[in-house]
Amino acid sequence: MRLIFVHYVYEDRGSAQDLYNYAETAKALGHEVVVYGPPDLKSSFNYSLGIESADAVIFIFEWTTDLQYGDRLDFVRLAGQVPRGRRVVIDCDGKYNDPISVTGDYNHPDAAASRRWVDVCDSLSDKIYQPTLHPLRGNVRPFFFHAYNPAWERPLDFSHKEYGMFYVGNNWFRWRPMHRVLRAVESVRAQVGRIGVTGYGWDSPPPWANPTLIEDAYYADPEYLRGLGVEVSPPVRFDQVIDSMGKGVFTPVVYRPLFDHLRLVTCRTFETPAANTIPLFGQEAAYVVEIYGEPAAELVLPGEQPQEKVLDVLRRPGHYAEIVQGIRRHLAEKYSYAAQLRELIEIVNR
Repeated sequence: MRLIFVHYVYEDRGSAQDLYNYAETAKALGHEVVVYGPPDLKSSFNYSLGIESADAVIFIFEWTTDLQYGDRLDFVRLAGQVPRGRRVVIDCDGKYNDPISVTGDYNHPDAAASRRWVDVCDSLSDKIYQPTLHPLRGNVRPFFFHAYNPAWERPLDFSHKEYGMFYVGNNWFRWRPMHRVLRAVESVRAQVGRIGVTGYGWDSPPPWANPTLIEDAYYADPEYLRGLGVEVSPPVRFDQVIDSMGKGVFTPVVYRPLFDHLRLVTCRTFETPAANTIPLFGQEAAYVVEIYGEPAAELVLPGEQPQEKVLDVLRRPGHYAEIVQGIRRHLAEKYSYAAQLRELIEIVNR
């Protein structure tokens, strides 16, 4: 089967990791995945404008429904060539909902923006999916577009770590959950060692900052970070994420408040357990257990005395590494790219 993925791609954020891994997995399984756009030999992705031989089109929407390469005529071409029943929309950021506001975060600024988003998705397909086990709308079904690759797995070795804590990710509505982790670290700062954060928006406004966004979207406190001795570095490409996370004994897993509310998974849901680090989850225990299995509850940052959990991870990384090994086996069995690609093909064929 030849699948065309339609997505606005950035190689240092979003779902770049997933696009690359689906393409590689498709080859191994005798299928083909291409990204809609003009061929680019310098890119990590297999771009193609050839839709005549497409068996299905998968629209992967995050921050926009716009095409990266093309315009409304390209939408017409895609829709005209591929039957509606073989088109799928994956709404990665929970925007196929009424307006939702959660702790300074939101999916749409107003009802009109929500309607526009829903109308675009409905015009393309009746098959609407979100990466959550708990969609809010009755016509939306769960599908984890983000997935796990056992080949990512790095040996868990804590003998020569550069950092006590290292985080990889951009600041997009993430200051509040990150601040919660840093407050836990603050009272035991001397025992933690070096702290590193890599990504846009932590010590200066990100490239996408503009007056139309509320301040919470990219708010950060660079002075607080400097006072805590946090080392901030530029973002890395998707293929450097896992090794970068491995610089630290532990890595916080923090989502924007909207994603926590909707119980969405992201690429980091699956990348972090594969890295040479201990994931420390900022989500509710029920969510963590639902995705990673019961033993993973021990890796949740608690609401009371969170600094004690931080210290215990630093003191007993070998103990927590055994839990991570179990998480890896669980994810490889349930959420590999091979399993998710097979499910996606089943969705197309329904």
